[in-house]
Amino acid sequence: MSRSRKPVNPAAQQALEQLKLETAAEIGLSDYKNQYKGALTSADNGRVGGHMVRKMIEAQEQKFSGGATQNTSGTLTAKYDANKKA
Repeated sequence: MSRSRKPVNPAAQQALEQLKLETAAEIGLSDYKNQYKGALTSADNGRVGGHMVRKMIEAQEQKFSGGATQNTSGTLTAKYDANKKA
């Protein structure tokens, strides 16, 4: 059975696109929306997606903890980030 390209929640599509653009700007990829993604390295494109996931996890952790963060490094998973620069 083939996968559908139809979004599960179409209302979330615009919010995810906005999150992607904000995340790209934060990590230094200016004008990400108008840039040809094939010209970027897979590491750059992956970095945007990885940081998006990190932000979504952090938002959920804050939601579950009632807004108080228990870990000072951001997310709970950031503690185990293999790409974190010391």
